[in-house]
Amino acid sequence: MYDLLIAPFSEFEFMRRALAGTIALALGAGPIGVFLMLRRMSLVGDAMAHAILPGAAIGFLISGLNLFAMAAGGMLAGFVVAIAAGLIARSTELKEDASLAAFFLISLALGVTIVSLKGNNIDLLHFLFGSVLALDDQTLVLIAGNVTVTLIALALIYRPLVLECVDPGFLRSVSRAGAPAHLAFLALVVINLVNGFHALGTLLAVGIMMVPAATARFWARDITVMLLIAAVCGCIAGYAGLLLSFHTSVPSGPAIILVAGVLYVVSVLFGRVGGLLRQLFPGRHLEA
Repeated sequence: MYDLLIAPFSEFEFMRRALAGTIALALGAGPIGVFLMLRRMSLVGDAMAHAILPGAAIGFLISGLNLFAMAAGGMLAGFVVAIAAGLIARSTELKEDASLAAFFLISLALGVTIVSLKGNNIDLLHFLFGSVLALDDQTLVLIAGNVTVTLIALALIYRPLVLECVDPGFLRSVSRAGAPAHLAFLALVVINLVNGFHALGTLLAVGIMMVPAATARFWARDITVMLLIAAVCGCIAGYAGLLLSFHTSVPSGPAIILVAGVLYVVSVLFGRVGGLLRQLFPGRHLEA
């Protein structure tokens, strides 16, 4: 049992770094995913994940695999796309989801093109699928710093975020904090997607954000509890996914998201809040 569950992390430093990185990602991305889900913005997260690719690719084109250049480029691209999509939606008849979908496809194609100009297939795979087993000290410090900023900011804007999820009309009638909180929240989405980009790549970064959040929805109705469950599910997926990758030939990033997917399927079947079995066999308090 020790060799199966603990030895990979006690004997190999790269596994410890990967575990620390995925746990940090889960602590920041899980709560963000819950609010995206409750605000019916789940697909926005996916679009934004691809929107950061051109910026990161430009940073790569200028400085090579420089962590801070790629992170700064990714954040800038994410903010630009978020603002541009919102402006187009408000200035034309195009809905915001359609605008984001257009930017998502353009950004993905542009990012792949830019990487291909200077890099090779290995660089392209790094951008698309990440390299969680190759996290270094600088990347871990960046991820930890972004997660710290995320948790502090969420604590500061928690009440307007919850009110906007439950009753946005009431929030607008009693406070002007809705718009600033929304902008701050979009900034946190971009920051956490950049975090996920370094570990899981563009295609999977949103997975550690949305799959644990969807899982949490089947176990709690209280938002605070959902935030905790999402973070815990992300941590479990990171730990189990790394073990699966170590003991098999499954790549580490996909393994983490696959484990998160298994937790989601289990929750769909057995979740106490809206799970299929709970609906098929309701408790006594629902019987006539």
